[in-house]
This record gives sequence, C-alpha cells and structure tokens, in this order.
Amino acid sequence: MALTTVSSDRLSTNVKTSNLGTELKKKVGQNKNIIINGACLISQRGTSTTSPGYGTVDRYKLLTNGCDDAPTQSQADVASGTTPYTLGFRKSYKITNGNQTSGAGAADYIFFRQQLEAQDIANSGWNYLSSSSNITLSFWVKSSVAQNFYGYVRSHDGTSYVYPFETGALTADTWTKVTKTIPGNSNLQFDNDVNTGFGVNFAPFQGTDYTASSVTLNAWAAYASGTKAPDYTSTWFTTNNATFEITGLQLEVGSVATDFEHRSFGQELALCQRYYQQYTNIMSVGYVPNNVSKSYSHGFNLPVEMRAAPTLTISNTGSTAGQYVTDGDTNRNVSSLDSHASQTYQIEYYFNLSGDLSDFRGAYAVSSTSTTHQTTYYITAEL
Repeated sequence: MALTTVSSDRLSTNVKTSNLGTELKKKVGQNKNIIINGACLISQRGTSTTSPGYGTVDRYKLLTNGCDDAPTQSQADVASGTTPYTLGFRKSYKITNGNQTSGAGAADYIFFRQQLEAQDIANSGWNYLSSSSNITLSFWVKSSVAQNFYGYVRSHDGTSYVYPFETGALTADTWTKVTKTIPGNSNLQFDNDVNTGFGVNFAPFQGTDYTASSVTLNAWAAYASGTKAPDYTSTWFTTNNATFEITGLQLEVGSVATDFEHRSFGQELALCQRYYQQYTNIMSVGYVPNNVSKSYSHGFNLPVEMRAAPTLTISNTGSTAGQYVTDGDTNRNVSSLDSHASQTYQIEYYFNLSGDLSDFRGAYAVSSTSTTHQTTYYITAEL
C-alpha cells in the first residue's frame, strides 16, 4: 500500500480545521440553546391576541405604551419556499402594530422580550466576567418595512448592564439572518438562582424617552431606561399594520453561531411548562364541607416542576358554565376559585360551586363532554 506524504503547511491547516470542528461538535446534542421556544413552536395560551404581556407564543412577552391602536401579537406561519422554512422553521412570533394615528410619541414603545433565569447563565459555561469569552445570539427576522431596528441584552443581578445591537438595514418582507457575538464584562453579575438574570429584548419601536443619539452599539454600559438604544426612525411605527417577525432565536456559549438546535415539540413544551401550564377540566378529588356551596382540597400534581410556586386562575365559570363537581348523587358547576396553595410540583385549590352538595362526602371534579361546562386552569410561574 502506498503512503501519502502530507506537507507541514497542509498538516497545520488540517489541525486548525480540526480544532474548529471540535468546538462545533461539542455543541451538538448538548442543549446548547439557552433560549426556550426559539422556533416558536409552543403557543399554549392561543395564537393571536391584542392584549400585551404573555399572550401567544410561550416565553415571549409583549410590552407596549402610548399606542392608539392595540398591536396584535400572534404565532404566524413561516411561508414555504423561504429561508428559514427550508431550514426547518415552521412558526414565528409576529407583531402587527395596528394604526398609530397620533404618530410616534416620546413615551411610545412596542417591544418584546424573553427573560432567562440567572442560574441558566451562571451555569452555562460562559466566563461572563472575561471580555475574551463570548456568548452568541442569532435569529431570523423579517419586517414589512425596510429599516434598521435595535435590540439589547440586559443583565439584571447586581448593577444592571445593557448591550445594545442592531439588525442592520432589513429589506421589506424578506427574512434576514442576524448574528451577534457578545463578549463578557467584568461588571456583570448572575446569581445562581431561579430569578430573572438575563433578558433578550427586541424593539420594533421605542420613543426618545428610552433612547439617545449617544448610545454606543455593541458595547456594555450601565443600564438606564433612557439610554437603551440609539434613536429610532419612526417609519415602522407610523405605517399602518406594519409587521415584525422573528424565529430561530438561539443564544449559545462561544464565538460561533452554530446551526439552530431543533428540539422536538414534546421537549420544547416541557421546557415551556416550567413557566406556564394550561389545562381544561382537570379531573380531581376533594371533599364537601359542612353547609356551604364549596368543595375543598382538590389537588393536581404538575407534570413538569415549575420555576417557583405558581399562581392559579381559572376561567369559563358560572352557575351553568363551569366544570361539573359531583358527590355521586348531585352535580354542581364550578362558579369561581375560592383559594389555592401551591408548591413547584403540586397545587391545591378550593372551589365555590353553583349549589350545595351532601356534607362530608367526596367531591369529584369531572371532565364534561359538553362545551358549555368547561373550566380552564391557568398556572403560571413566569419571570
């Protein structure tokens, strides 16, 4: 068998390539993406709403101020034949700004964010105190209006710091891949706890109360509400029903933006359920107290342990609309939530009912096939 001689120059090149390959391979299959629901697959609350806050795509929170017409947030479809569709993306998070008839005011804003637990950064492997250690943010973005937009990442522990960046000039109605490599800084602090430590923020528009022409992009600075980004052009905000979409959001340790980590629907749902869970007509067992229209001590073991002890609210209640509770002989409807107590892995709740049941019997909340007897449970431990 003939032997092939390899020159020292070629060997050096191969070693360099191998080192880069090693860096990339280390990230494969290791849950490299710190962002949750980056592909916008999960939307437990619904697919469209004009209400701000957490309303559609899980982990994305919309914040607005001074809007004449309430913006719509939605889970949208990525059109076939486009990139990122060809890379496996099917859903996006979309903002439609409505009709801002009074123009762009200094106190107006539309922005959305994902908040990360401090421990997820503290334990990520990023040496965030070193300017030679990097974390990389990448995403696909599309706007119906051609212009440049700004975003920023923010640390929340200790003295808050902000790192503003830009998308660059976007072509209207065209998906663009944006990558930002962010160095550490000796002023950053991330506590090893479940509280907010790091925020990734995107702002289609912010008025001049929150921006300044002196802001330096791609550099850490102490956070102040009036200097989060450079001054904006108002074109997008003042264009009726302008849209802004994002998908493929990934935050990973290192200076290289690797291919997006596509997780299964089930994996992504479980990650989202650490912060929010929603169910209809949970079947549970409690008991009937003495001479009141109530049932006590219903319980539910959460399928995914939550970030913190969650709060519970319910809807679709009333004398005839709520879920049935029965003592075996008589049925009553859930009329409201009386109280609840919770831990990260379970929740207990008391119901007010549409009428009394037999004292000191078991009370069974059952699932009804009737669409007029439904109670929805909203369980949240959001940041």
